[in-house]
Amino acid sequence: MDYVLGISDSLFFDKLYATFLPLLAPSLESFKGNATAFAGAARINAPIENDIASEYFGLNPSEDAYLSQWQRSDWQRQTLSLFALTWVFGLLIYFIFASFSYVFVFDKDTFKHPKFLKNQIRQEISQTVRSIPIMAVFTVPFFVAEVRGHSLLYQDVSDHGKAYMWLQFPLFLMWTDFWIYLIHRGLHYPIVYRALHKPHHKWIMPTPYASHAFHPLDGFLQSVPYHVFPFIFPLQKFAYLGLFVFIQVWTVMIHDGEYVANSPIINGAACHTMHHLYFNYNYGQYTTLWDRLLGSYRKPNMELFYKETKMATKEWEKQVAEMEKVVADVEGDDSFREYASAEPKKEK
Repeated sequence: MDYVLGISDSLFFDKLYATFLPLLAPSLESFKGNATAFAGAARINAPIENDIASEYFGLNPSEDAYLSQWQRSDWQRQTLSLFALTWVFGLLIYFIFASFSYVFVFDKDTFKHPKFLKNQIRQEISQTVRSIPIMAVFTVPFFVAEVRGHSLLYQDVSDHGKAYMWLQFPLFLMWTDFWIYLIHRGLHYPIVYRALHKPHHKWIMPTPYASHAFHPLDGFLQSVPYHVFPFIFPLQKFAYLGLFVFIQVWTVMIHDGEYVANSPIINGAACHTMHHLYFNYNYGQYTTLWDRLLGSYRKPNMELFYKETKMATKEWEKQVAEMEKVVADVEGDDSFREYASAEPKKEK
């Protein structure tokens, strides 16, 4: 995250902090009218420690970088800046990729499904917009620790060799796939489920906008393996940023309703739809490995992979009958009656 923070400092945070938290010094009056001299004095007294943007991207600091009480290395400034970046970029990534998937990938016939809620997309977006800033609060301490050099993130490939440069990708995926499986399955423990995970299961037939529509603590808990990884294993910084984006894209893809991956290994949208429909199966993130090993795998209905049967009334009725029984067992109350007792919509 130091790359992102350094670029953001050079582009706008330096000016922002210089404006709202200007440098206070006894000599300020003597420099009035002579900004160059004042900047020179400030530069001598407060060298920039975090200048990654200049080193790698050619964005040299302006005078504003030296004119704030909060220099770039100040942990309070880093915390506030990273919170703002996590919030804003979290929303941008969500809307860009979810909207792209909705327009170009998502099967709009899903709207006809009896378990698709009234105003569901609006509800999914609303849940996400409310949750992302709270998730950012929980996430920022990891980012601050990374920026301040407490992780194993590294810059130069030579630090760990070219072989590890390629090994880190499957290692990251294996690590996160395992721990997310355990966390996700733990979130289905009845007490935890009712408190945290239940809001995400409101979306029985999800859209790409449901990808991040979680209770904020639920969303954060499922992201913990990503953030812990670079404190245990070395991870190249550009690889870290690329994997972060990949995770967001994958999360959207498994909610897009386009069932193209009929693989016994990949946990694609069809597998994840089984999870949303029937609750207690397919907890994995990328693969079906841990579901298979620990007895929670459910093969997707073959009807999902054919256009003529995917949204047929017969398939809907089968889904509804089993899903309503599962809901009654899982919920044990009437809080989900809004969709659990819905009548299947007839094909025209």
